[in-house]
Amino acid sequence: TIRFYLSHKASVEPVSASIFLWNCRARVVISDVDGTITKSDALGHLLPRVGIQWAQKGVPQLLNSVDKNGYRVLYLTARPIGQVDATKAYLQTVKEDGVHLPVGPVITSPDGLFKSLNREIVQRRPEEFKIECLRNLQRLFCPKPFYAGFGNKPTDAVSYRAVDVPDARILIINPQGEIHNQLNQAYTTSYDGLRELVDLMFPYVG
Repeated sequence: TIRFYLSHKASVEPVSASIFLWNCRARVVISDVDGTITKSDALGHLLPRVGIQWAQKGVPQLLNSVDKNGYRVLYLTARPIGQVDATKAYLQTVKEDGVHLPVGPVITSPDGLFKSLNREIVQRRPEEFKIECLRNLQRLFCPKPFYAGFGNKPTDAVSYRAVDVPDARILIINPQGEIHNQLNQAYTTSYDGLRELVDLMFPYVG
């Protein structure tokens, strides 16, 4: 963690940030936030503010198992940058049976609230930001760092496919907690079901 200070007129405000140092050959697992870690998009924004976790069942345990097998978890959301602190704080509170989500970078849209909402709700093109962001990150690694991607919308699948995530490891979840594989739409599982297969889908990489 680093901290620096911004001075404006008579006030000085501390700003903190985290630096994640990963090997260039790291295997990265991408997770969307709203509707993927939370149970739904809109209520995922609202209910945590009144103390209701509203998280998908089994998600902390699965992502922890993935992390323990040597993968790096990246949280990617189309939320505006002004909500980054609230988003980080929410992810830190997600807990089930004493298990928290693994620590990882939280990447938000660099735009303000209205531009982000316009892109996601009015234009319905959140994948534009996500694809650009993931391609920029992809250049920091050796070829094809992105091993798998979790999302809740077809646009998430489009984003992950654009950065070479295999269809077999693009996993889309609905509000009922059912996960569908992009390679086989008839296949249905859950976070708990994936955890039972974690060593097959996410074999240990050290």
